[in-house]
Amino acid sequence: MSEKTTDALQTAIDQALKADRPRLAKYLSIETVAAKHLGIEETVSVIEQSLQELGAEVEVWRDISGSNPFVFGTLPAGPNGNSDKTLLFYNHYDVQPAEPLDEWDSEPFQLTEKNGQYVARGVSDDKGEFMLRLSAVKALQATGGLPCNLKFILEGEEEVGSPHIEPMTKKHGAALAADAIIWETGGKDADENFQVTCGVKGTASFNVTAKSAESDLHSSLAAFVDNAVWRLVQGLSTLRGPKGEVLVDGFTDGVKPLTPTEQAAVDQLPFNEEATRKNFGLKLPLLSDKPAEALINRPTITINGISGGYEGNGLKTVLPKEARAQLDCRLVPGQDPRHISELVQQQLDKNGFSDLHVSYNQGEPAFRSDLTDSFVQTAVATAHEVYGDAVKLVPNAGGSGPQAPFFEAVGVPIIDVGSTWAGSGAHAPNENVRVSDYVQAARYTARVLQNFGEK
Repeated sequence: MSEKTTDALQTAIDQALKADRPRLAKYLSIETVAAKHLGIEETVSVIEQSLQELGAEVEVWRDISGSNPFVFGTLPAGPNGNSDKTLLFYNHYDVQPAEPLDEWDSEPFQLTEKNGQYVARGVSDDKGEFMLRLSAVKALQATGGLPCNLKFILEGEEEVGSPHIEPMTKKHGAALAADAIIWETGGKDADENFQVTCGVKGTASFNVTAKSAESDLHSSLAAFVDNAVWRLVQGLSTLRGPKGEVLVDGFTDGVKPLTPTEQAAVDQLPFNEEATRKNFGLKLPLLSDKPAEALINRPTITINGISGGYEGNGLKTVLPKEARAQLDCRLVPGQDPRHISELVQQQLDKNGFSDLHVSYNQGEPAFRSDLTDSFVQTAVATAHEVYGDAVKLVPNAGGSGPQAPFFEAVGVPIIDVGSTWAGSGAHAPNENVRVSDYVQAARYTARVLQNFGEK
């Protein structure tokens, strides 16, 4: 690409982002919280209109029972583009609740620009990412046309575990057909390396409950009567060692070892402990002396929350009759979410806690693209073009997402790339992206489409 053409593309991106800022603000202003059933239809309408303004054909799929609507859009390659190549973008339009509200420095559902950052709930996860992709499309249309066919699929339940992705992909697999998929979000690590991430960990979510009596008892009876909270924490403590090691028999059976290419990619990943501690406000020692590798390929078990008994003001000295904890496991390829919850129950039984009951909530299997795939290599080469030497190829993210059902339906590589940075705080108060990263990610999006579409 000539320098003149490059300058024209950057100018078109800058113009598109400026023109589209009111649309971004409108999109972020909607409190689209799936967990509270808020803002769904209004958000779907904005997405539909935004895609149509670019000339896309749009369908709103409401044929998956119990699901929030899926929005599907298609755009053909331009007259000089490659109509034999199709790329599918995945995004989600729901966001996390904004609470705790008193920890926000600005209104969470109002786009605020300060200190070189866009701040709002959803600006990094994942509403902002979708809008910058549309701006990149607009810039390409203004500078010669789309270099390939594009498809967009947006769901509205990612923040509650994407429970309807699998039936949707099974039903609409033919419509979703593409040569590659670019997943939602991604960005820069704590060392400012742009990451091309090729998969996700899986997850298994389940509850563990304990019951010790038919009613709360006077705490004086603790001399000879156990209570549910103690019973629960003692049982849970047998599942994990002091360094985070999972003590569940059979937990890692079937785990696929890293390929030499994957291991090489992991070995070159940096980990900036100082920046990580600062960004997250960490107070305790790290659980691994190889945190980068652990994030990629170490399964985990953790307690999300625990409740039981009295925690209010004043005194109420009781032996709680019931206690409940929610746990999740982050999984790697080769682990089955539901089977993992069954293994946890078996381990509690073995450890003498058969009275504790495990109930499975939901889960997603892990997924990892082939790092040697040509599209992955194109994505990495384009990243070096836009971000210079500060680029890392990452086998998979530490988080989860419904990539496995997409691969089963479409059978093509999936990568995560985007505009976030290590301080974006995706689920936290003051969620943000840096404006410079937002602009740079729009450029990367446009260039990766151009390189992908080359005949």
